[in-house]
Amino acid sequence: DGDNYKELFGALDNAFLVAYAIGMFISGIFGERLPLRYYLSGGMVLSGLFTALFGLGYFWDIHVLWYFIIMQVCNGLVQTTGWPAVVACVGNWFGKGKRGLIMGIWNSHTSVGNILGSLIAGAWVSSAWGLSFIVPGIIIAAMGIICFFFLVEYPEDVGCSPPLHHDAGGVTSNEKDPEAVTSNEGPLSIVGQSSAGRSDSPKEPAEEPEAISFLGALRIPGVVEFSLCLLFAKLVSYTFLYWLPLYIVNVAHFGAKEAGDLSTLFDVGGILGGIFAGLISDYTGGRATTCCVMLIVAAPMLFLYNYVGQNGIGTSIAMLIVCGALVNGPYALITTAVSADLGTHESLKGNAKALSTVTAIIDGTGSIGAALGPLLAGLISPTGWNNVFYMLIAADVLACLLLARVVVKEVRGWCGCIARKRGSSVQLTESVLDGK
Repeated sequence: DGDNYKELFGALDNAFLVAYAIGMFISGIFGERLPLRYYLSGGMVLSGLFTALFGLGYFWDIHVLWYFIIMQVCNGLVQTTGWPAVVACVGNWFGKGKRGLIMGIWNSHTSVGNILGSLIAGAWVSSAWGLSFIVPGIIIAAMGIICFFFLVEYPEDVGCSPPLHHDAGGVTSNEKDPEAVTSNEGPLSIVGQSSAGRSDSPKEPAEEPEAISFLGALRIPGVVEFSLCLLFAKLVSYTFLYWLPLYIVNVAHFGAKEAGDLSTLFDVGGILGGIFAGLISDYTGGRATTCCVMLIVAAPMLFLYNYVGQNGIGTSIAMLIVCGALVNGPYALITTAVSADLGTHESLKGNAKALSTVTAIIDGTGSIGAALGPLLAGLISPTGWNNVFYMLIAADVLACLLLARVVVKEVRGWCGCIARKRGSSVQLTESVLDGK
């Protein structure tokens, strides 16, 4: 209740976000080596425990900051078990063909969780705020127990065929991807024997793929670019998540409840954006290009929202949904379909388990941006909200630039495909004419 409550809340937020970012890089390594069912359900139960302990501080009349910071740090660490594990599980079940759309729909649970979390917490925030943490803690712990008994990690565990993770056809990874690693410098050497040895002797059916190392995962083409892109994309997304209600109160002069309700529309846009990005990337085959186009369009839309988005309730609703779709669409695509694609990359040739590690590297790097964004917004906002939006626009542009090399590669692939199709058409025409 002191005058420095903003600084105290900021310390609690950053304790969680920094712990989450650091723990994420370690979490994927364990997730690759432990049964995902045990790993995920254990993390959920522990997350529920630490969340409930945070809320119990209200009923136990605890007023020391270190207690709540410790609970936030522990919660941030155990919650890192979640994302790499769930992406790995979904990636095990669905192949590359419609992965973008399927994961785009599946990823809507993050926005639904944000909305439900706000509503559940808001029910007790004025009367007994401890219940705002205890009730969600009980919910996630209960879901962890359900997960332990019913989660199926692999299709093979229930007699289903594994999905196709790469395009069919007699095209080698070198022909399809000039950056695919085939020398002793790449991931193949990290996870075991040389690529030559693997091509000569097929993997035994009972052989368990070896978990990839951290450096081996970094060498997978595209991991570094998408990780750095997500750093800036998540910076923008989490700045909105933490600061949008306050911005609406200060600029549009709505009440706290109305501002909270309006801010959920940003998550509604995120659901639509994630599905749209997945659908388009499946159709075009260009994950990076889809992200880049949405990030380019997001920059001017953020500028417009800051200047005209508060002119009326209708305008505000429409622009919040559009901005949410453009900002969270690339974020959703990178953390789901892109992570799954890279975790089953052709350069691994099925001989390494990399889904959890790659997802952890990408989301861990993005979580650094998630910690920096709200912190920078807090430092910049006293100089004016315009400067906060300039910072967000600059972050979107940087995220786009970091994908430039991958976008060029995708465009070249499309041009080569068109040229091959034209060549085939010309040959067919000539053969028909010769036959005549």
